[in-house]
Amino acid sequence: MPDGVTATLSGETLSVKGPKGELSMPVRDEIEYKIADGEIAVNPQTAKARPFWGMQRTLVQNLVTGVSEGFTKTLEISGVGYRAQSQGKTLKLQLGYSHDIDFDIPEGIEIKTPDNTTVEVSGIDKQQVGQVAAEIRRWRKPEPYKGKGIKYRGEYVYRKEGKKK
Repeated sequence: MPDGVTATLSGETLSVKGPKGELSMPVRDEIEYKIADGEIAVNPQTAKARPFWGMQRTLVQNLVTGVSEGFTKTLEISGVGYRAQSQGKTLKLQLGYSHDIDFDIPEGIEIKTPDNTTVEVSGIDKQQVGQVAAEIRRWRKPEPYKGKGIKYRGEYVYRKEGKKK
């Protein structure tokens, strides 16, 4: 665990506290969790627990990373007249519909728009950051002919050739 991050195991909940906030998750009975020497050890108790082992270790790592560094997903908007603007607790999207889309930003999520075509979704909970980014992307997925829409940074959009004459 990085400096400034503390973990506590109480009953059936593992809580991790750091400079960015506090997160917790329920623990499984089949997995043994040990907190010592700045580490959280995750070990299976039985052979049936082995399938859960890697996932539980990753969930614990996501808690630690979230409270120390946080998570960010960047969305890019491409298309004529497509733009986004963050206004307080609302994200205003113009995506070629007859009306603007007002997306309410959930608690624990921060959305920045460095320019009109970039949206940065950040927070401490990896699952929530990914869910909010997917909900924003769902309004206009990238289409294969012109590539217009909302895509993740680094996502490859498979382009199709247009109709032949």
